[in-house]
Amino acid sequence: MVAVDFNDSIGELMVYADSLAAKYDSKVWIVHVADPEPDFVGYQPGPQYIRDLKAEEYREEHHNLQEVCKNFLSEGIDSEALLIQGSTVETVMQEAKKLQVNLLIVGTHKHSFLHNLLQENVSMELLKKSEIPMLTIPIEEI
Repeated sequence: MVAVDFNDSIGELMVYADSLAAKYDSKVWIVHVADPEPDFVGYQPGPQYIRDLKAEEYREEHHNLQEVCKNFLSEGIDSEALLIQGSTVETVMQEAKKLQVNLLIVGTHKHSFLHNLLQENVSMELLKKSEIPMLTIPIEEI
């Protein structure tokens, strides 16, 4: 399973996923966790047009994930794109467990100690909570 954020260099992660899937004849799940619905986090639902805009945004993100599968994975590799709403770390861990994946691939950014101390680092949180092997790929800052 490859956990992606559209801010990451998805191509770098997919090179590894493609290579490993081809070598071990494995399925690849590409997972992106979208922000939860506002009422999930304690807010009242907004006007219908806001909900419609959010739904369109989710459709576009899911389409982009499907394009990632098509463009970055070799022809014979079984793959599936999943867009799931929720809290990033918990959602990735739940989905990995549900799908019974045997490897989680994530990108990591090189930041200073102070930055890592002050900012949430999803990759590090996944590493702390993961019960399955992880492959972390350093992502170059652009």
